[in-house]
Amino acid sequence: MATAQRIPIVQGDYAVSDVEGTVISTVLGSCVSACIYDPVAKVGGMNHFLLPGNPDRDGSDQSRRYGVYLMEKLLNALFAKGAARGRLQVKLFGGARVLDARSDAGAKNSEFATNFVTNEGLTLVSTSLGGFQGRRIEFEPCTGKARQKFIGMAVPEPEPKKISTQMESVGDVDFF
Repeated sequence: MATAQRIPIVQGDYAVSDVEGTVISTVLGSCVSACIYDPVAKVGGMNHFLLPGNPDRDGSDQSRRYGVYLMEKLLNALFAKGAARGRLQVKLFGGARVLDARSDAGAKNSEFATNFVTNEGLTLVSTSLGGFQGRRIEFEPCTGKARQKFIGMAVPEPEPKKISTQMESVGDVDFF
């Protein structure tokens, strides 16, 4: 019998388990993770994707960073462990705007993930998407329980302090 373990995943990764007590974890900024669980088969998994949509068909290893690739890999791994499409429950996390950039990658990732779940006919039970903070996610694949902890905060650079141009008198001082 397999033993419970902690499984950390990073960008472009996914993990699936049906071992009681196992916890899959990741840290997200603008990336999105889908936590998917089948309550009858008691199996679940999590992925962590960096980019929405499909990779270019150039055969490169970059496809692991894309949402379509990782959603399909996660679903197929769940089906291989006995999950059924009609029972799957999905929780989505991430998609924060952590960089003050013209392109909001987090919003694009969130939109992709939500549309993917809808288009695949899966049941979306909860989301925690967007905002300005990263998240640490822990998912128990056998129970479907997920925990998140907000981390960091994207804050604008403070305005530089003005330097007083008047000299303050502090007494007599001789400079050489």
